[in-house]
Amino acid sequence: MAGGGAVELDVAGRTVRVSNPDKTYYPERGFTKLDVAQYYLAVADGVLRGLRDRPTTMQRFPDGVEGEFFYQKRAPKGLPDWLPTARIAFPSGRFADEMCPTEPAAVVWAANLGCLTFHPWPVRRADTEHPDELRIDLDPQPGTDFADAVRVAHVLRELLAEHGLRGWPKTSGGRGVHVYVPIRPRWTFTEVRRAAITVARELERRMPDRVTSAWWKEERGEKVFVDYNQMARDRTIASAYSLRARPRATVSTPLRWDELSDAAPEDFDLRTVPPRFAELGDVHADMADHAFGLESVLELADRQEVDTGLGDMPYPPDHPKMPGEPSRVQPSRARKR
Repeated sequence: MAGGGAVELDVAGRTVRVSNPDKTYYPERGFTKLDVAQYYLAVADGVLRGLRDRPTTMQRFPDGVEGEFFYQKRAPKGLPDWLPTARIAFPSGRFADEMCPTEPAAVVWAANLGCLTFHPWPVRRADTEHPDELRIDLDPQPGTDFADAVRVAHVLRELLAEHGLRGWPKTSGGRGVHVYVPIRPRWTFTEVRRAAITVARELERRMPDRVTSAWWKEERGEKVFVDYNQMARDRTIASAYSLRARPRATVSTPLRWDELSDAAPEDFDLRTVPPRFAELGDVHADMADHAFGLESVLELADRQEVDTGLGDMPYPPDHPKMPGEPSRVQPSRARKR
């Protein structure tokens, strides 16, 4: 114990102080700030695998999941001298220095600040302009659920294999599925986003009644949306082993492909993931041994454009207008005009 009711945790040989350990963070389950810190201590090696050397935004909940929250992109004051940063460029052209975890203590240190969810960029601090992950976000729309996303994920796995790629699936912590493909860091954000659009359109072609790549919600219907804009600059996805701000304290959990069909998001939470991790370890640990190329997918992108005439898709609203980008006007509003 430390003074003022604080607790000191030994994290891989480094002492991390947890203040106000009894503060309730998840009222429905009664989980406290110390529970959160101990959770991240238990899975530190796994979460660090997804964060290591990556500029990371903290989603902070100082008063728990029922209180206000904010995204902290810039490294906070009081950043330990052992926790490095990297400079990243926003779509606006402005810059920020974000923390880049390199050891387990960084994860617990951030948890003490009320960080429940880590949002790492798909780049490393040595090269912040070239992503080393293609992240595919399968987002069930109203009327669909996790099981629908799983069905799409299995077709996605086949599609990736056809292009010499391998994906690693995880739950989003909600109803969605995330699939990560480690890639060589030689393509720009624009090129990797184009690959994501290509995958989305091909999934839509193969599963027209189940998948949509439509950016506008009014056009999606009861389908699984492949959110290609998660590969746009400054868009991030909750990291592996991140807690989510849901009443049940669910976790974005890495899975093996053979587990996916029998999984349910609520099976993986603050209490159940640590014993799973203790038994199985990080089931995505071997991602670090792979780095694939996007040549085949980008060739498909060229063919799609020739065959269908379809080019770029709308960017998120906070991005400047990009060359070749179609109108960002919502279709129903455009018709009224």
